[in-house]
Amino acid sequence: MIAIIDYGVGNLFSLQQSLKKIGAESIITSQKSEIKRADRLILPGVGAFGDAADKLRQSGLDLVIKEQCDSGKPLLGICLGMQLLFDKSSEYGEHDGLGIIKGEILPLKDFTLGLKIPHMGWNSLNILDDNPLFKGLSQGDYVYFVHSYFAKCK
Repeated sequence: MIAIIDYGVGNLFSLQQSLKKIGAESIITSQKSEIKRADRLILPGVGAFGDAADKLRQSGLDLVIKEQCDSGKPLLGICLGMQLLFDKSSEYGEHDGLGIIKGEILPLKDFTLGLKIPHMGWNSLNILDDNPLFKGLSQGDYVYFVHSYFAKCK
């Protein structure tokens, strides 16, 4: 069972329908006990980093997510949910993340040499290393991007 973590920010129903389409059983939950019982976790998210991080902390879900991740349970962050896994973000100020991934979320505008931000549209992939994340993708495949920030790992 996959627990889709509901902390008030995300398109949860669409995600659950996508999982259903591929035959994966899931629940949308904000209950710590259900998150602990799940085999896998998904942390979705849309919106501003600081607000989302505050919601996780206020609900206490930040602690259960870190505990479950530390125990080895698989965790997938999607969009803002992925960003929250990092140490911090500089989106509209500096905000602490969950610290599961060492690094920070930075604005693309500081590194794009005048390119239009947000970066939106179809672009080809330039795969730099052999990572399981890219399984099924090939050099030059086109994917759709919508983003203004990037993750810089330590």
